[in-house]
Amino acid sequence: MATTSNLLSQLGALEKVRAWQASGKKVVFSNGCFDILHAGHVEYLTEAKKLGDVLLIGLNSDASVRRLKGPNRPICSETDRAFMLSALRVIDAVTLFDEDTPEELITILLPDILVKGADWDIEHIAGARDVLAHGGQVLTLPLLEGRSTSGIIETILQRYSQSATCGGTN
Repeated sequence: MATTSNLLSQLGALEKVRAWQASGKKVVFSNGCFDILHAGHVEYLTEAKKLGDVLLIGLNSDASVRRLKGPNRPICSETDRAFMLSALRVIDAVTLFDEDTPEELITILLPDILVKGADWDIEHIAGARDVLAHGGQVLTLPLLEGRSTSGIIETILQRYSQSATCGGTN
């Protein structure tokens, strides 16, 4: 697999954010697990990018995803998830974080705009307080209805368990 030049260490992400901001660019930050990349993710990330000049993604590490989603997740490794996100032209950089929330990372980076899905109340978004205190914005974006990694996993389980009980092999 090719390497991803826009997968940055947290220090590299900080340096990149400061350079972007120094050049007058508006930095948008979002985060998530992005396990089994789907149309809802791509739509959300496309809209997030429109809010500023550059889009930086904080990606939950495998250990972080397991703590949040349970022992059977993630389906795709952090390396694969970072690679797929990095391949999307709307994403300028990706950085991993190992904590349960990206609050510490956001506090260090202080993006101009912090964005999450509309399923989050702004007062519960990790790092929101620090971004707002630093003069930034915290926004939510609508989600594409009916699209989720959990839904995809459930569909696969249902279809393949039905296939197995009916004697199918596909």
